Amino acid sequence: MDRRSFIKKAGLAGVGAAALATPAIAQGNQTWRMVTTWPKNFPGLGVGAQRLADRITAASGGRLTIQVYAAGELVPPLQSLDAVIDGSAEMSHGAAYYWQNKSAGLSFFTGVPFGMTSRELTAWVRYLGGQEIWDEIYDQFGVQGFLSGDTGTQAGGWFRNELTGLDSVKGLRFRTPGLGGRVWEKLGATVTNMAAGEIFQALQSGTLDAAEFVGPYNDLALGFYQVAKNYYFPSFVEPGLATELVVNKSKYQELPSDLQAIVKDVCQAEYDQVASDFYANDPRALKTLVDDHGVIVRQFPDDIIEAGANAAMEILAELRDSSDALTKKTTESFIEALNIVRTRTEGTDGAFVAAREKYFKI
Repeated sequence: MDRRSFIKKAGLAGVGAAALATPAIAQGNQTWRMVTTWPKNFPGLGVGAQRLADRITAASGGRLTIQVYAAGELVPPLQSLDAVIDGSAEMSHGAAYYWQNKSAGLSFFTGVPFGMTSRELTAWVRYLGGQEIWDEIYDQFGVQGFLSGDTGTQAGGWFRNELTGLDSVKGLRFRTPGLGGRVWEKLGATVTNMAAGEIFQALQSGTLDAAEFVGPYNDLALGFYQVAKNYYFPSFVEPGLATELVVNKSKYQELPSDLQAIVKDVCQAEYDQVASDFYANDPRALKTLVDDHGVIVRQFPDDIIEAGANAAMEILAELRDSSDALTKKTTESFIEALNIVRTRTEGTDGAFVAAREKYFKI
C-alpha cells in the first residue's frame, strides 16, 4: 500500500471553512459531524469510523445522518474530543488515552500495560461497572463515551536498532501514548505522542528512534518499514486497545430513544467488527512486511519485559493512591475486575491455546 494515500489528507487545509458548518435539521432529520483522529480510509480504524457512521445513518433511515471528517479535515486529530466539548462537532472517534491530560482515569478505557485483553475489557465495561465510571469521568465534560472498536493485542513497535537489553532503552526517543508511555519513561525512554499521519515523517527525519502505533495492518499502510526494520512483538503495554465514540451528551439525550439505542448498539457491533478485521488482516500484513519488505520480527528481551511489568505495577499503585477521587475509583475498579476476568483468560483460554500450540498440527 502507498503510505501517502492514507495521510495526504491529514493536514489542516479543511479546518477553516468546515469549522463554520452547522448541523442540518429538516423535517425531523439531523446531520451530525463526526471528527476522527484517523487518516481518511485508514485500514481498520478509519474505515471502521466511516462504517460506524454509515450504519447509524442506514439504521435510522436517514433520521440521524453522520458526516465523517478524517484527521485534519475539520480539526487537528488530537483535538477531536475538544471539538465535541466546545460544540464544533457532535461526535468524535478516537482513543480515550489520548485525553489522559484531562483525566488520568481515561487511559483505562483504551489500554493498560499488562492489563486487560479486548474481551476482558468489554467484560469490565459492560458487566463489572466500567461504563458507569467512564460516564462519571466524561460527565465533567458534557460528553458520553462508547467502546467502538478494538485492535486486539498490539505490536510492540518499530525500532531503528535492535534492543539488546534494558540499557538500550535509555534515551530512546519513542512515540507511544497513554499509560504505556509512562512505563517506557520509567524504563529510560523519552516519550512523545503524535497522530498517525505524523509518525512516519518523525521517524524518517530522525526526530524519533522508535514508534509504535497499532500493528501490521495499520503499520504497513503507514510505511514504517521504509525507515525501521526491527519490529517487536507482542506489546506488553497495549494488550487489547479499544477505540471510542464520544458524543455530545445533551444532544444525545435529546434524541428519541430508538436513535439513542441505534448509536449504542452500532458501537457495540463495530467493536466486534473492527476486532475481526484486525484478526483477519494483521497476519496477512505481517507476512507482506516480512516477505516483501525485509522486516525482522523480534521479541523484547526478558529484562525489558520484567522491568516493564514492575513499572506498570508502580504506576497502578500511584494511580490507586491518587488524590483525584475518580482516578482512584477507576483504578480500583479496573484492578478488581482484572483479578476476576484474568482467571478465565489464564486458566481456561490460555491453557487451551498452550495445548493447541503443543499438540495440534494440521
